[in-house]
Amino acid sequence: MRSLVVKTTAGPERAEACNQAFTVAAAAVAAGADVSLWLTGEAAWFGVPGRADDLQLEHATPLAELLDVVLEGGRVTVCTQCAARRSITADDLLPGVRIAGAAVFVEESLAPDAQALVY
Repeated sequence: MRSLVVKTTAGPERAEACNQAFTVAAAAVAAGADVSLWLTGEAAWFGVPGRADDLQLEHATPLAELLDVVLEGGRVTVCTQCAARRSITADDLLPGVRIAGAAVFVEESLAPDAQALVY
């Protein structure tokens, strides 16, 4: 099975796009794929405890539940620059969430048999 790299730039201002990224990442984890979810822009806040509860979307699985699934079976990364612009440090993040930059994103996305999706 190919690995899946999902990047979301959307936060609460684009709730449907953001939730879709988390849904696809969680579904891929459930299917057994190697999943890496990248939180960029306003989505960077969802790496901080309690912030995923802030996004409510009718008829959608709660973001916090989807995040838990990805954290259990995949990787979650907050963009280095996005974290810095929001004064988010590694100490602010949920257990299992890391901060990394573009070089790591490119490495994961260009790995053999990888598929990258951006929301």
